[in-house]
Amino acid sequence: MILKLKRTPALYLVGFMAAGKTTIGRVLAYEVGWTFVDIDDDIEAAEGMSIASIFDARGEEEFRRIETEAIRRRVREVEQGHPMVIALGGGAFAQRVNHELIFDNGVSIWLDCPFHTVQARVEQAAHRPLARDPHRFRALYLKRREAYERAEYRIEIASDDPVQVVAAILKLPIF
Repeated sequence: MILKLKRTPALYLVGFMAAGKTTIGRVLAYEVGWTFVDIDDDIEAAEGMSIASIFDARGEEEFRRIETEAIRRRVREVEQGHPMVIALGGGAFAQRVNHELIFDNGVSIWLDCPFHTVQARVEQAAHRPLARDPHRFRALYLKRREAYERAEYRIEIASDDPVQVVAAILKLPIF
C-alpha cells in the first residue's frame, strides 16, 4: 500500500451520477475490510430530506455547501485513523474545495462510465434533479469529465458487474 493511503486511509470514488459509485463502493469496502460511506446518504440523514428535495427547496448552491461539510466530516474521521471507501455525489469532485480536501486525504478513483450507460440507468430513477432535462444532462456529463480527469486513477466501466470493477481497482498500484 502506498504511503499516502497508509497516512490517510480513504478511497474516494468519483464519477457521474449512476456510474455505480455506491454499488462498487460497497463491494470494494468489503474486499479491503474498510467502512463504506455514501456522502449523499450522509446528507439525507443529516438534513432529513432527499437530495432532490434539498435541490428543490434550497437550490444547488446550498446543496453544494452542505455536501462540502459532509465531506469534511468524513475526512476528519479518516484523519483520525478510520479507513473508508467513500462514494461522492456526481458533482462533488467538480467543486475545487472538495477536490483539494480529497487530494490531501486519500486517493481518488474515477469510475468512468459511458454516457449511454448512465443515461439508461438514470431513466429508471426519477430522483435525480440534474437529470430532468436531457440536453442539460448530456452537457453536464461532458462538462464534468474535465473535473473527473483530475482523479489520481481512472477505471473504465465496461460492465454492470461491480465485482469486475472492484478487481480492476484492486490491481491499481496503490495496494
